[in-house]
Amino acid sequence: MSAPELLLRAHTISRRWGGLIAVDRVSLDLQRGTVHAVIGTNGAGKSTLINLLSGEIAPSSGRVELLGQDVTSWSQPRRARAGLGRSYQRNTIYPSFTVFENCRLAAQARRPRAWAWWQDASKCEASTATAQACVERAGLTDLRQLLAGLLSHGQKRQLEIAMCLATEPDVLLLDEPLAGMGAEETERMLTLLAELKASHATLLVEHDMDAVFRIADCITVMVNGAVIASGTPDFVRNNAQVRVAYLGEH
Repeated sequence: MSAPELLLRAHTISRRWGGLIAVDRVSLDLQRGTVHAVIGTNGAGKSTLINLLSGEIAPSSGRVELLGQDVTSWSQPRRARAGLGRSYQRNTIYPSFTVFENCRLAAQARRPRAWAWWQDASKCEASTATAQACVERAGLTDLRQLLAGLLSHGQKRQLEIAMCLATEPDVLLLDEPLAGMGAEETERMLTLLAELKASHATLLVEHDMDAVFRIADCITVMVNGAVIASGTPDFVRNNAQVRVAYLGEH
């Protein structure tokens, strides 16, 4: 593996709250051109893991590297500016703004221009161009002037991806982007994720097992904060420990 391909690495990271171990010595690598899925039942530590990788919370131990740099002590905004983007389980859009305005605001966050306080932010050509490109890439061009609050659930999730892309990340951390979607919306999102795959390293936390086995190159399975298996979809599908712990088989 060449250095440019390995974009994010977690070294035995843990998070404890008193006697509770939410994440227990988890290690994983994210490479450009791959989708790495993390699965597990509710309470397995998946979202906490994303929070640790994104910098929303600090690890109790272990190390996180982004683009070859130790970013363990970096704040979430600093990691975002360095190339890490994430989405959340719940929609984090601005419902009273249009689809395009949501993306433009995200693009401006990537390139703050505090010195240009006299200039209308909407006149920033770089942010406008980035926003337009991300709206198109997410398949929302026909809805660009629609208020975000009027979008369907699936379209709101697409918008979140577009906003994430507007920050120009190399690494995508996606927390249940398919949650609550119907079959058509799921198909549209999987197509988008497949299109983004070549240019990004993607960590996908998801409960839709059909989707996971379809799109993931590598799957990590967590139980009670720890990794019990990690490998190709076929390896995980046939792993006896996974079938007992996650798929409910005996």
